[in-house]
Amino acid sequence: MKQETIATHFGYDTKSGAGSMAVPIYQTTAYDFGTAETAANRFALAELGPIYTRLNNPTTDIFEARVAALENGAAAIATSSGQAAIFYAVANIAAAGENIIVAKKIYGGSNTLLHHTIKRFGIEARTFDSDNADELENLIDDKTRAIFFETLSNPQIAIPNIEKIVNVANKHGIITIADNTVPTPILLRPIELGVDVVVHSASKYMSGQGLSIAGVVVAGKDLNKKILNSSRYAHFNEPDESYHGLVYAQLAENFDIYTLRMRLSLIRDIGATISPFNSWQLIQGLETLSLRMQKHSSNALKIAEFLNSHKAVKRVTYPGLKSDAGYERAQKYFDGGMASGLLCFEVDSFEVAKKVLDRVKIFSIVVNIGDSKSIITHPASTTHQQIPTSQLEKIGVAAGLIRLSIGLEDADDLIEDLKQALEG
Repeated sequence: MKQETIATHFGYDTKSGAGSMAVPIYQTTAYDFGTAETAANRFALAELGPIYTRLNNPTTDIFEARVAALENGAAAIATSSGQAAIFYAVANIAAAGENIIVAKKIYGGSNTLLHHTIKRFGIEARTFDSDNADELENLIDDKTRAIFFETLSNPQIAIPNIEKIVNVANKHGIITIADNTVPTPILLRPIELGVDVVVHSASKYMSGQGLSIAGVVVAGKDLNKKILNSSRYAHFNEPDESYHGLVYAQLAENFDIYTLRMRLSLIRDIGATISPFNSWQLIQGLETLSLRMQKHSSNALKIAEFLNSHKAVKRVTYPGLKSDAGYERAQKYFDGGMASGLLCFEVDSFEVAKKVLDRVKIFSIVVNIGDSKSIITHPASTTHQQIPTSQLEKIGVAAGLIRLSIGLEDADDLIEDLKQALEG
């Protein structure tokens, strides 16, 4: 099936149950097993089915199945937020005394999570330049468990050297984790490029209207092979004493063991679980995702071209522009060369940026992205405020940088709004 068909049909049979055309919301915390044997079998993984909504839910099952299919992955786990998805993706494979390698150009919340919060768990984060990945191999040692990067960085709008990152990771048997929130699987499918794990903040383009906070983790179809008998991931190959000695590796023929362990250990114990209602809303979002990504991208290109010609703008970063450093990679990686609805531009100073934000009338000053309505943000004072000023320039977040998330309005109206804000 093609992407649009997967997004509207995969994982649900309208002829089942009452024949509802819309996926039902199973708004429940628990389930009646019917018999003691069924209850025992489900906990023992001898029989699959709902156990408790913290672990699984029929509505969420369909959302997970659709995202996994869209990403061409093996299985998916939905979470309560994108941050929870990133935490689970790392915590599932790294422990105290081990390290992860993280791209410089990532979302501010991901930066603080991976460099500061996870540090308190005893996991070290090392930094590399994902634009070229030249120094990546020198950062790897026998304690390295993951390499994390964004497929299109927020807010720098940079596209990494995915092939080089994957090749280095595979050479050393290390799991790669790519945040694919901005392109979505409609524009880019990292697993098809060799990435092992994909994470999303589903709150963004998948939701589409800023209605639900959610995340999702997708495992690649070849990930089991990388984990089996690997000394880096010994905990998958040894008995899990928290689950009556279960050895995940022994279930690799029938399960994706990366997401299985995440569900039976991390979701079970930490409980950052998506709600059934949010899963249902996200299913609606998936149905129109392809159409929306096309409109977001075409609008963004028109606006980037306008900004690129404006005398008050120092620099525009959008990979859809032929003059952009990321143009060739966008043409290479992204379906149809579409580059999403996210772009940034730089003005002379924070004071000028502040005036632009205060003058806009259609754009809203919001720190979300991927909404149907257009959004304007000043990253240095909001999403990246926790990062020291001395480091902001190094990661591509200048004081005068403005990030735009282009919505579904008429592009000419958005251009007029920005024009009056820049010249007012």
